[in-house]
Amino acid sequence: MAKDLTTSAIERQNVLNNNMAIPRIQEVLNVEAFHFDGKYYLTKQMVADFYEVDVRTIDNYLAANEAELKHNGYFLCKGNQLKDLKLQFAHEKTFATKITQLGLFDFRAFLNIGMLLAESEKAKNVRSIILDIVISTINEKAGGGTKYINWRDREFLPAAIQEDNYRKNLTSSINAYVEGHPTYKYSSITDMIYKAVFKENAKEYRELLKLEPKDNARATMYAEVLRVISSFENGVGAAIHDKQVELKRKLTIAEVQELITEQADSPAMAPFLYDARQKMASRDLGLRDVLHDNIAEYLRALSPEEFDRFIGTESIDLEKLLDNDENRKTLERLKN
Repeated sequence: MAKDLTTSAIERQNVLNNNMAIPRIQEVLNVEAFHFDGKYYLTKQMVADFYEVDVRTIDNYLAANEAELKHNGYFLCKGNQLKDLKLQFAHEKTFATKITQLGLFDFRAFLNIGMLLAESEKAKNVRSIILDIVISTINEKAGGGTKYINWRDREFLPAAIQEDNYRKNLTSSINAYVEGHPTYKYSSITDMIYKAVFKENAKEYRELLKLEPKDNARATMYAEVLRVISSFENGVGAAIHDKQVELKRKLTIAEVQELITEQADSPAMAPFLYDARQKMASRDLGLRDVLHDNIAEYLRALSPEEFDRFIGTESIDLEKLLDNDENRKTLERLKN
């Protein structure tokens, strides 16, 4: 999916929250900055010179995007802090004036404004470099591909095992209490549940993630999504059983759809469905570069902690995970 960083605040924040990619970008760009108070900074003039625009252009972007730029490291240096800055750089003409405040960009804020500057050719080149590094960093950390990046989360394996157990409860109810050919009724009800949870059927999900026919879609899902599916499946399985007892006959697929719709519309499920949709939409965009159009309204930027959870120090090394025979056998079973 082609990214336009100039128009998407979520995409910009996903770059700036990726603490694994930022140092690599900094190394490649090799931007001239000055060290003060433990960090590297650039003035507005330095930023304007780098991106080859007038300083008034930087002022305009600051005015239009003040909250975002401040959130990502731009600030006004004044008071005692400015006095210390002037003393440290007294030999620099930039700081020798009688200014009472000075706008400073740290490296993240410098990248932030570069992702906003639509009229700068230099900024356009920087955006291309940024995206290349972000993609290569995620792929490298994920072991060459992002299909199973969800496995790097410590929460995935317990959630997948739990979901597999609840799935058996559902399939038992479908087998005993629902009319129809086994293959058809299992796939139809699975699609209904997927639609209820994240508004896509299995085929749509598989196409978006470019899964192979042999791939199990659930093996690619995040722990929180699997837990919501587990809850949903367990509820549907129980509802099918209870309805069969009430009617004293097997249910039709249409009657199962009614039960699924009732559960999806339940106020008790609303916060869990919201969380699952937000996690799937946001993480697949930030980690897999996949946009789920049907749940795009739930998109948000990934936090630095989420990047760390999947590709940073808090993530699990897949090779080490698969070195354990029990883990490997469990994951292979869940995949298939």
